Amino acid sequence: MQAPIKDKNDIKIFILYLMRNIGYPLDFANINDIVVQDGLVGYFDFAQCFAELLDTGNIREIKPEKEKDDELYEVTEQGIRVAENLESNLLGYIKEKSLKSALRLLSFKKRGSEIKCSAVPTEDGKYIMTCTIIEERREIMKVTVLLESRAQFEKMRYNFNDRPETVYRGILALLSGEVNYLLD
Repeated sequence: MQAPIKDKNDIKIFILYLMRNIGYPLDFANINDIVVQDGLVGYFDFAQCFAELLDTGNIREIKPEKEKDDELYEVTEQGIRVAENLESNLLGYIKEKSLKSALRLLSFKKRGSEIKCSAVPTEDGKYIMTCTIIEERREIMKVTVLLESRAQFEKMRYNFNDRPETVYRGILALLSGEVNYLLD
């Protein structure tokens, strides 16, 4: 797992990169989700940097057409130039992986899907991990396992959050016998 991004300029470039490559305006909650979901940026760092990007004109607010709709935000031309011209310590594969993860999350949200992964410590130092996928307000998958350590949970949570659809398909394939060769 990648270490968190601490440099404010890198966080700003990261936000601009993701928003620009998503390609359409998003509300604040979705921008927050795609930026912080992989653990590279903390919520408070995100909120501070996002506010600064708004103040400097790198991101603009789009007023909603209807009163009940949320404000949407998009990258300005200036923000695009900033993201393209400023150097960043972020490796290309980190940005690409995060973009893929962001697009997957937005796709899940458009379909009404939600992923959850949590752990509860037990008295003997182990963890009970539960991973859930919900579509159209119905649980389509819920898996609960007992793990030996917090480190094991973090690794499995990262993998589930990174590829929930792959985990889901894998479980279905194992249960249906389609991949019994793995069991031999």
